[in-house]
Amino acid sequence: MSVSELYSQYTRVWIPDPDEVWRSAELTKDYKEGEKSLQLRLEDETIREYPIDVQSNQLPFLRNPDILVGENDLTALSYLHEPAVLHNLKVRFLESNHIYTYCGIVLVAINPYEQLPIYGQDVIYAYSGQNMGDMDPHIFAVAEEAYKQMARDEKNQSIIVSGESGAGKTVSAKYAMRYFATVSGSASDTNIEEKVLASSPIMEAIGNAKTTRNDNSSRFGKYIQIGFDKRFRIIGANMRTYLLEKSRVVFQADDERNYHIFYQLCAAANLPEFKELALTCAEDFFYTSQGGDTSIEGVDDAEDFEKTRQAFTLLGVRESHQINIFKIIASILHLGNVEIQAERDGESCSISPEDEHLSNFCQLLGVEESQMQHWLCHRKLATASETYIKTMSLQQVVNARNALAKHIYAQLFGWIVGHINKALHTSLKQHSFIGVLDIYGFETFDVNSFEQFCINYANEKLQQQFNLHVFKLEQEEYMKEQIPWTLIDFYDNQPCIDLIEAKLGILDLLDEECKVPKGTDQNWAQKLYDRHSGSQHFQKPRMSNTAFIVVHFADKVEYLSDSFLEKNRDTVYEEQINILKASKFPLVADLFHDGKDSAPAATTSSKISVRSARPPLKASNKEHKKTVGHQFRTSLHLLMETLNTTTPHYVRCIKPNDEKLPFRFDPKRAVQQLRACGVLETIRISAAGYPSRWAYHDFYNRYRVLVKKKELANTDKKAICKSVLESLIKDPDKFQFGRTKIFFRAGQVAYLEKLRADKFRAATIMIQKTVRGWLQKVKYRRLKAATLTLQRYCRGHLARRLAEHLRRTRAAVVLQKQYRMRRAHQAYQRVRRATVVIQAFARGMFARRIYHQVLREHKATIIQKHVRSWMARRCFQRLRGAAVVIQCGFRRLKAKQELKALKIEARSAEHLKRLNVGMENKVVQLQRKIDDQNKEFKMLSEQLSAITSTHATEVEKLKEELACYQQSQGGDSSPQLQEEVESLRTELQRAHSERKVLEDAHTREKDELRKRVADLEQENALLKDEKERLNNQILCHPKDEFAQNSVKENLLMKKELEEERSRYQNLVKEYSRLEQRYDNLRDEMTIIKQTPGHRRNPSNQSSLESDSNYPSISTSEVGDTEDALQQVEEIGLEKAAMDMTVFLKLQKRVRELEQERKKLQVQLEKKEQQDGKKIPAEQPSSDLDLDQDADLAYNSLKRQELESENKKLKNELNELRKAVADQASEHSAAHGTPDSYCLLLNQLKLAHEELEVRKEEVLILRTQIVSTDRRHLAGKGSEPSINARTSWPNSEKHVDQEDAIEAYHGVCQTNRLLEAQLQAQSRKHEEEAEGLKAQVEALKEELDKQQQTFCQTLLLSPEAQVEFGIRQEMSRLTSENLDLKELVEKLEKNERKLKKQLKIYMKKVQDLEAAQALAQSERRRHELNRQVTVQRKEKDFQGMLGYHKEDEALLIRNLVTDLKPQALAGTVPCLPAYILYMCIRHADYVNDDLKVHSLLTSTINGIKKVLKKHNDDFEMTSFWLSNTCRLLHCLKQYSGDEGFMTQNTAKQNEHCLKNFDLTEYRQVLSDLSIQIYQQLIKISEGLLQPMIVSAMLENESIQGLSGVKPTGYRKRTSSLADGDNSYCLEAVIRQMNSFHTVMCDQGLDPEIILQVFKQLFYMITAVTLNNLLLRKDVCSWSTGMQLRYNISQLEEWLRGRNLHQREVAETMEPLIQAAQLLQLKKKSPEDAEAICSLCTALSTQQIVKILNLYTPLNEFEERVTVAFIRTIQAQLQERNDPQHLLLDFKHMFPVLFPFNPSSLTMDSIHIPACLNLEFLNEV
Repeated sequence: MSVSELYSQYTRVWIPDPDEVWRSAELTKDYKEGEKSLQLRLEDETIREYPIDVQSNQLPFLRNPDILVGENDLTALSYLHEPAVLHNLKVRFLESNHIYTYCGIVLVAINPYEQLPIYGQDVIYAYSGQNMGDMDPHIFAVAEEAYKQMARDEKNQSIIVSGESGAGKTVSAKYAMRYFATVSGSASDTNIEEKVLASSPIMEAIGNAKTTRNDNSSRFGKYIQIGFDKRFRIIGANMRTYLLEKSRVVFQADDERNYHIFYQLCAAANLPEFKELALTCAEDFFYTSQGGDTSIEGVDDAEDFEKTRQAFTLLGVRESHQINIFKIIASILHLGNVEIQAERDGESCSISPEDEHLSNFCQLLGVEESQMQHWLCHRKLATASETYIKTMSLQQVVNARNALAKHIYAQLFGWIVGHINKALHTSLKQHSFIGVLDIYGFETFDVNSFEQFCINYANEKLQQQFNLHVFKLEQEEYMKEQIPWTLIDFYDNQPCIDLIEAKLGILDLLDEECKVPKGTDQNWAQKLYDRHSGSQHFQKPRMSNTAFIVVHFADKVEYLSDSFLEKNRDTVYEEQINILKASKFPLVADLFHDGKDSAPAATTSSKISVRSARPPLKASNKEHKKTVGHQFRTSLHLLMETLNTTTPHYVRCIKPNDEKLPFRFDPKRAVQQLRACGVLETIRISAAGYPSRWAYHDFYNRYRVLVKKKELANTDKKAICKSVLESLIKDPDKFQFGRTKIFFRAGQVAYLEKLRADKFRAATIMIQKTVRGWLQKVKYRRLKAATLTLQRYCRGHLARRLAEHLRRTRAAVVLQKQYRMRRAHQAYQRVRRATVVIQAFARGMFARRIYHQVLREHKATIIQKHVRSWMARRCFQRLRGAAVVIQCGFRRLKAKQELKALKIEARSAEHLKRLNVGMENKVVQLQRKIDDQNKEFKMLSEQLSAITSTHATEVEKLKEELACYQQSQGGDSSPQLQEEVESLRTELQRAHSERKVLEDAHTREKDELRKRVADLEQENALLKDEKERLNNQILCHPKDEFAQNSVKENLLMKKELEEERSRYQNLVKEYSRLEQRYDNLRDEMTIIKQTPGHRRNPSNQSSLESDSNYPSISTSEVGDTEDALQQVEEIGLEKAAMDMTVFLKLQKRVRELEQERKKLQVQLEKKEQQDGKKIPAEQPSSDLDLDQDADLAYNSLKRQELESENKKLKNELNELRKAVADQASEHSAAHGTPDSYCLLLNQLKLAHEELEVRKEEVLILRTQIVSTDRRHLAGKGSEPSINARTSWPNSEKHVDQEDAIEAYHGVCQTNRLLEAQLQAQSRKHEEEAEGLKAQVEALKEELDKQQQTFCQTLLLSPEAQVEFGIRQEMSRLTSENLDLKELVEKLEKNERKLKKQLKIYMKKVQDLEAAQALAQSERRRHELNRQVTVQRKEKDFQGMLGYHKEDEALLIRNLVTDLKPQALAGTVPCLPAYILYMCIRHADYVNDDLKVHSLLTSTINGIKKVLKKHNDDFEMTSFWLSNTCRLLHCLKQYSGDEGFMTQNTAKQNEHCLKNFDLTEYRQVLSDLSIQIYQQLIKISEGLLQPMIVSAMLENESIQGLSGVKPTGYRKRTSSLADGDNSYCLEAVIRQMNSFHTVMCDQGLDPEIILQVFKQLFYMITAVTLNNLLLRKDVCSWSTGMQLRYNISQLEEWLRGRNLHQREVAETMEPLIQAAQLLQLKKKSPEDAEAICSLCTALSTQQIVKILNLYTPLNEFEERVTVAFIRTIQAQLQERNDPQHLLLDFKHMFPVLFPFNPSSLTMDSIHIPACLNLEFLNEV
């Protein structure tokens, strides 16, 4: 291909530009060889003539086709040169916002100066396991490649991250380490990966600082080795550091800062633990304020300091050591503020003894202040004979102080690094490692010194290693493809390295000059001129004698020799070091120990510190011997040795601009760094050989349009490619045929692209020509047809016009005729009408006269009639009035009589019963109470009268006796008798007053009862009316709003239930994972130990221990509470708070336990009191017994009444609750007046008061009735006893003495028995009384709570009061219902217990009868003389299988452990589940709870064991999922719960469990089903995931639609020859067909199958979309078409399997929208609106990412403009999308197992013989 062909018209080229470095232009005419200039048109349409050097004939660089611009790999470009690389990086960075690009084996990373969402956990997992080149360039791809090569090749790896300050080296290295920590994990529980990541904050604090180029610049280099074990998990790490910039400790340039740790410590100086540091703000210290501003925008130093402290703690640095570290750092700040005063002579200086900062410095370091003060200003000179102490000048003292500060910081830095290495060290054996080298890039400034020289020396060594590695890879590629290897000339920088490090090189001469006593920088520079002036890499500047130039691989750098010697010596005075060695703090003393003294000494003003990789030898003299240059050269050699033993991976960081602006690209700075970092050298090496490489099938697919038709008949694609290339490219040196690839020289792919475009252009012209001709023919035919149509219509129009004229002429004649006739007719009609009018008026006048005469006569007659009738009515009214008066009087008399009768009737009970049926019983009871009180009153009156009469008779008797006594005794005792009389009189008066009080109380109580009855009747009527009104309102209320609210509540509840189910299933998944991990660890321990006496526990034993959380069968009341507690633990606190039933149940249980505790405590106290009493009082009076009986009766009646009232009020309260909810919604939506709420509140209050009053009245009446009856019975019982005692028979008879003694003993024994019975009964009564008192106290407490609640509700709004009142009532009724439920449960348990006992007794009776019958038959058999045969009657199979306890292990082994799903082919699905249930049913039938527990536990453990063994077998997992679900359904279907028995037949109801409630085991089986389901999903995803990307994105479902673009060095590994190992969509569909068939054959529920495929389709969507978002090569229109076709095939498959439901279809919606987005037009604002309205399932980040990645496969397509993407972002700004870019393909939807009863009956199931279950007995 000649030059004239390449440089033809319209060819685009690159020309140099001073501003943009390179500028694009276009040739306006063809170039001919020999011409001296090119005619170019620039992009701004300006014409320019570009001169050509005739001698060199250097033409401008050719520009690549637009289709190649923006490639992931720079080596994919056809023209490989500097402008092409720069333009490709610029387009990717600015237009697509891609910061990573491959350049062969190098990853180029451009710092965006903005936080990008591309480093999350989802991105890490997306790159994990992918080959480098499968996804878009990323630091994670490099890390994954290193990790994969380490695992595959078992060779150590290195990631070399380089670049200048601010380019992002530290961040890239940090992300690489984060990737290793996330992917590999830790080999132990020490969390070593967290410690590796925790070292970053510490190293950034002590080694990073703000510079003019970077706010967080690393001022040192580091190499971190991350160690891995044989399983490639992190076990430890080690760090080596290089070139710490120590001079920053004492000096900072403008707008720069010292190391971050100083400012962090100053920001935390106000903390109490740092008071002793005596620190203030950073502006107060000289070492932190030289750069000006001490803060960084957006950085909180105090917060960063807290992170640093946490990192120290995580790495095991004790708090005391941390304080000591901070003391040393603070002492450096104080040392910088020490004031040095110069003396007058200028040769000496001094420090004030009162210097506060010196005192703080010495105090913090624990050294003597006087010695430090002296030796800071003096130095010691030692000669052979004696030692001198010499003063120093001010500058020398300042230099010595600064050198000391730098040395202290360097030593502390080394100590911290060493401690970090100790924390990251491991005792485990390291199998391999990955090293991450974060080191400075090539540097060149206006003034370059010793630091830049060392940095550039290190980069020379790294560049040499890089060149050799690239050269080696190129050679390996050529040899693998069997292409003849020709030596490629590449730049070798060994001469430059020899200039620096060889014998008598720059470093050797520098060390030699340092040894000279009076060596100077000028002398050293002169030696360099003399020695190396002839070297091609060394130059001398023209205008300087103290500088020299070194020609590095990247650029020429001029170094200034000033201070080279001083920085290389790095001296510090020994006297100052000795003072620090004598510190009282061990840490300070250890820093400067002899072991450390041999390390490099601190400088006076240098920036460099080196931590040597190996401990150097101890120096012999008093100063530190080895120079910095020697140490750096040694450590660099060690680093290169390490790198050479590893496989390197390169990351080159580029700084796009110096202003640190986000996504701003400066071409000058970028080109400078590209030249310095070796990227262009890689391009040059690639371009020197065959840079473009194509696989044969990719080349065929791309360029088959250039193949002739007859050649396409050949099936050998390799032969076709060879023939095409030989015909298209005449020069055979331009390409080579390898074994699997075709190699092209630079520019050949562009030439082929040009030919392909020309072919397409010619084909396009041919298509356009044909189409345009066809369009013109169609247009002509259309015009001809239109002309004929027009002619036809015109002729018709003319004919119609003529006919219209003739019609109009004839119509005019007719109109004239008619018009004339009309005029004549109208004239006649006018004359006729006038005549008729005259006649009418005349006749009317005569008629009116006659009418008026008749009218007057008629009116006179009417007046006469009315007058006569009025007179008659007046007479009648007078007579009627008199009669009415008489009738009213009589009727009033009758009405009064009836009213009196009605009032009497209204007071009767029948009337009250009719008025209020609910009050009938209460009124009757009240009437009874009144009657009883009247009777009691009468009885008391009679007793009082009797007492009065007896009292009067006694008084009379006493008077008579008194008179007699007075007569006999005289008048001596009269005062005494008078006193007795007075006392009797007072007693009498008291009795009268008591009687009167009782009468008054009785009357008052009677009146109150009557009044209360009337009030209750009135309130009851009001309540009825209000209730009817509320019911009417509720019925009339529209139901639309309630329906909407219920729908919303249902949706919300479903969502909450789904979230709760998801959380619970995640916990189950985590539990199974931890269980699996525990089993793995146990297996590992078993393998590791291998002791001869070791025996593993039986599997069932370990399983039982692991499954100890399985609950037993609930058989007691405590089990209910434990069940509730377990429910709370399972569903979590939030769910428990929502489940009011469980909560109230627990609360009630707590109250019961508290009451029981109080009761026991009271009994204990009583017991102690009884024990303390010696003579217990046992004389209870009859009145106390009666009172206790009355209390007992009162309490029992009160309990019964409360229960009955609760039952009556349940329905009404439920209705009221609904009514209030509707009323509240109605009033809140309407006017909001609170009248109805207040009325309802009053109604509730009145109802409460009425209820309480009625209860109390009825209870009091019943109590009085019972007490009266008991008194009556007691009175009747006492009279016979008295009579019996008085009329004892044979009382006068003589009794024998022995008989009397025997009778006496018998009576004593009887009395003791009776006494014991009475005591037991009294204790029982006391306990009952205490219990009733406790209930009364509980009721009082509840009443107090209700009063408090009522007071609280008064403070609320009326609506809130109503809601709160109803909530309280609901909770109260719920608690009462729970009490009743518990009572019912207790009764049911007692009933079941009695039934069990009855069955046992019946079984015993049947056995006894059978034994008796057998004995009788034996006797009869002996009696009979002939043989009799007895036929056994066949019994029906009851659907139960019995077995012996010892056969349980065999049952589990045959039915679970050793069972193969293939053995049950053709049988009933889920047969093992049915057999297990029949065994469980038999154990329930025989009432053996241990057998049930053992069988279920063994079954569950056996299933777990099988699943663990077959953890990758889909068929086995699906088999046991279906059987576990079926067993769960059977336990529900036959549980006896009516909710699960609605679809049962009568026969199936007979097979229900009778004795045990296995609800808790159902929960265990549900958890096991969740675990099996998760394992099933994991297996199916593992089988499908490798197919998805290839089938959905790469395989050509529509042949010939997609074209292959040129690819570079990082080629997709899935693009193999002819796609042998690739998957197509049919393979995915076949795999899903297999899944569906297996699950259907094994009887898995359809709902579960639907959920399985919902999960699988979500995974397909997530994996496909994630790859689409991370791969530029698949974001094209053709891929969108292929993807849409593949999705339609999957949807068709779903419809064919009846699985195409809304839930499954929604999972694919993001992928469908992504495919549509690739196919939509992307130009105008209307297109942007269409995209925003269509892509609702995609987030804003995903839409923008796809648009940025969109790549045209042909040059006829257009790229998406940046302006269009900005428009999309502006329109989607209001979206509240999640921040994650990728979908979580590991997300698992919560599974739901709906109840699916079986139609089979247990007695119809047949057990096949292949199961070997002959030991099972059919019952």
